[in-house]
Amino acid sequence: MQEVKDRLEQLLGPRLLTGDALQQRYCHIWQMDKPLQAVALALPKSTEEVSKILSICHELNQPVSIHGGLTNLVGGTETKQEELVLSLEKMNAIEELDIQSKTMTVQSGVILEQIQSHSKENDLFFPLNFGAKGSAQIGGIISTNAGGLRVFRYGMTRQLVLGLEAVLADGTVINSMKKIIKDNSGYDLKQLFVGSEGTLGIVTRAILKLQELPTSRTTAFVAVESYNKVMRLLRLAEKSFGGKLSGFELVWQNFYKMATSPPSLMKPPLETEAPYYVLIESLGNDKEGEHNILMTLLEEALESDLIKDAALADTQSDFDWFWKIREDVHAVKSQFNLDQHFDISLPIPLIGHQLAEINRQLEGLAGVTRFVTFGHVADGNIHLIVDKKNSSPELTKAINAIVYGPLKAIGGSVSAEHGIGTHKKAYLCLCRTEEEIGLMKLLKKTMDPKGILNRGRILDHS
Repeated sequence: MQEVKDRLEQLLGPRLLTGDALQQRYCHIWQMDKPLQAVALALPKSTEEVSKILSICHELNQPVSIHGGLTNLVGGTETKQEELVLSLEKMNAIEELDIQSKTMTVQSGVILEQIQSHSKENDLFFPLNFGAKGSAQIGGIISTNAGGLRVFRYGMTRQLVLGLEAVLADGTVINSMKKIIKDNSGYDLKQLFVGSEGTLGIVTRAILKLQELPTSRTTAFVAVESYNKVMRLLRLAEKSFGGKLSGFELVWQNFYKMATSPPSLMKPPLETEAPYYVLIESLGNDKEGEHNILMTLLEEALESDLIKDAALADTQSDFDWFWKIREDVHAVKSQFNLDQHFDISLPIPLIGHQLAEINRQLEGLAGVTRFVTFGHVADGNIHLIVDKKNSSPELTKAINAIVYGPLKAIGGSVSAEHGIGTHKKAYLCLCRTEEEIGLMKLLKKTMDPKGILNRGRILDHS
């Protein structure tokens, strides 16, 4: 271990943090009061340095934990005392924005909000969006295949990555940095690293696919009395807006009340008595036409009793208000004492029934104090946050059993977008077959034979 530190100090100098310097670091933005557990923290500035660091670690069998924006919710950034932490935060350059090919070349440490802003400044649009956009780094976003609020129209992160550079466990650099959309020349190797949570290699650079910047945006908050009506409203919205429907977010009453009641600073745009609330969004280039489509949609929905009430965003402050209610999950989470998070994927028609049953069982479980439900219903991704009286393994497992129990039988998943990390490994078998898990293990053994990269994420270390 001392040899690792000595050799890395020769390479990085003051950018290798050890001893007391680690006390100022942490493993998650929600746990800044807990000092980082690690043998050292390395801060490379280039792919070459990442390669040299991993070459040394591979030679000396030194386990490496990879850090980005520290917003992961499944234990992916938790560390142990014997691990070296490699943070990509100093690899934060936007290297190029190519207007003609509508691409942006970035290093892994670039924050999502910076990508969004730089695109907008050049009349382009990077559609990936979620609450942690001000902290999440693109390398971690790619490594976890993050989703967010516009997956319904634009797809997950893997659909937005054209090119990728990654460093393998032994320091080998895999460069697939191409701007082309179509490349059918054998295996699409970059996709091995998208969603593999840093277990197969460290993403260092990427070429992102941009869109033309929408010039118009329409948003409405609506109250709905049943899940069946939510589904009918979704179909009506799809028909009305066609390909311009970019968001259809569903929040249950419990989430809506907490998000719009003190101590939250948000005010409710609608009364809080409906069981469901939907945020509808369209993005396009015809402000008047899309406004008229939304007005006609809401009028038809009210006349046919699909919705109980509606509020329309008329100004930028209204847009910010409506979407902050949905995006600022931390404002709700901060009201919980011992929160347990879930992001499950279910067949869309079954969501209403399955979540009603899950909620019923949670209400009847001793030790659960409250919970909220919300999600991206148009792509089948539902989130739950459960508050509980204690963090005992027994209670945690009982809550997991209620939420995860139905998923295998209905073809669902324990993770829609957050990944598996260290927290969900025991439940991977509910959404992956024995043969699939065997192939995952084979890939890991082949690409990281010493098992030094993000050890214990997704699969048990062996």
